[in-house]
Amino acid sequence: MRVAAIDIGTNTLRLLVADVERDAGPGLVPIERRTVVARLGRGVDSTKLINPDVLGRGVAVLAGFADIIRRTGADVVRAVATSAMRDAANSEVFLERSSGALGVTPDIIDSDEEAALSFRGATDGLSPDGPVLVIDPGGGSTEFVLGTTEPDYTVSIDIGSVRITERHLQERPVPPRVLAIARSAVDELMARVSLPMTPDVVVGVGGTFSTMAALHLNLARFDSEKVHRSTLTDDAIEGLVEFLALKSVEETAQLPSVETGRADVILGGSIVVERAIRVAGASEVVVSETGILHGLALTLAESHAS
Repeated sequence: MRVAAIDIGTNTLRLLVADVERDAGPGLVPIERRTVVARLGRGVDSTKLINPDVLGRGVAVLAGFADIIRRTGADVVRAVATSAMRDAANSEVFLERSSGALGVTPDIIDSDEEAALSFRGATDGLSPDGPVLVIDPGGGSTEFVLGTTEPDYTVSIDIGSVRITERHLQERPVPPRVLAIARSAVDELMARVSLPMTPDVVVGVGGTFSTMAALHLNLARFDSEKVHRSTLTDDAIEGLVEFLALKSVEETAQLPSVETGRADVILGGSIVVERAIRVAGASEVVVSETGILHGLALTLAESHAS
């Protein structure tokens, strides 16, 4: 069976088409991957609306995804939308137009399902001795998911790379005073996080973690295989925040590991990561390239197993 999973995030739109292997339980063999920074959540924090121009661009990206899905012959397709769509008053307009472009209507999932999918994807292939904490910082929200074989504790915090950038990080480079304000603002929101047990392993998923890992590894170009299962220490994360705060958006865009469209929000995302790791009480995080998209594909495979 071949599955197609689409993640409609606040900052990025992502597609995974994969074949399902069943010899030792559902496993995935990727056939096609696509990631496009569409910034659907631009301005949603303040206006509660998806900008019409951005909406049109997002639908066009999804139409391109539909072409890939048809060409590869996926048997099962599901698209999920997260924080920006939960918050936008005109999300129904996007869903209607997306349905026409994709042939399936995206599901706006709640933060609990988003967290569960992230946990499923991030822990695939791991064999920890104890609890795993998965941290998934998106453009509009950040999910904390703690569990062993499945989530036992989840909390979603309404802050992510796009929100924190729009609220506090318009000026670049960022003066120390403004950086301190941004950090404090994230800390205040993350005070809601209260982990019931200490994790043995902390796993970070999503574009912010992947970009930070690539920067830390000083890669000449982004390499998913080198990023996957690499580690970031708390000192390395803090150093990346300080490094990015000293750069303009234009200078950040010149860094080889920063993909097009992410330069203006990677500092904000890095601050969210820095504060999330502090809340978790962790000194190290394992970066995973398998998050919500991988989890969605796995659940499609499991739910349609014969």
